[in-house]
Amino acid sequence: MEKSDIAEAAKGDLKAFKKIFDYYLPRMRPVCLRYVHTAFEADDVLQEAFVKVFHNIRNFKFEGSFEGWVRRIVVNTALDHFKKNSGYYGHLNIEQINESETESEEIDLTDAEPSELVLLVNKLPEGYRMVFNLYVFEDYSHREIAELLGISEGTSRSQYSKAKNSLKKMIVGQRFEVKSTLINRLNSK
Repeated sequence: MEKSDIAEAAKGDLKAFKKIFDYYLPRMRPVCLRYVHTAFEADDVLQEAFVKVFHNIRNFKFEGSFEGWVRRIVVNTALDHFKKNSGYYGHLNIEQINESETESEEIDLTDAEPSELVLLVNKLPEGYRMVFNLYVFEDYSHREIAELLGISEGTSRSQYSKAKNSLKKMIVGQRFEVKSTLINRLNSK
């Protein structure tokens, strides 16, 4: 994205803002989809986020990545959407989630394909998913996550640990399922 387009959009040039919108929309959609349930919700969140970008672009100081600035607005808008609709989703209070912590087979999450990992992250319970996304993909600290979600720092750490364990179990489970299917096919021939 050209610095001049950002500067022109900050002055109110709608054509320059349209270029920004067209450039960043496909980059921000996958980010948004990690925080919401449906593509329809992602579109709503993205629309709201880009309205915020439009109204606040004159506040961008060119002291860092513009994409990072836009991304932060998208993530914060998605989190606001989540908080507003958490009752609608039947979301448990993140502090109340109590799952027994059983050790899963030791597996490195870097062994998972990125596309596989994103799909599995979307299957995590809400609290785990939010913390995991913020910590791993957005690079927030547990202190920052705690402030954003209104939880304790310890809860953020716990949710992240539980998310990792759940992902490991899902990966092991999927690999077992694939192996079992292959073995069954081989045995039937």
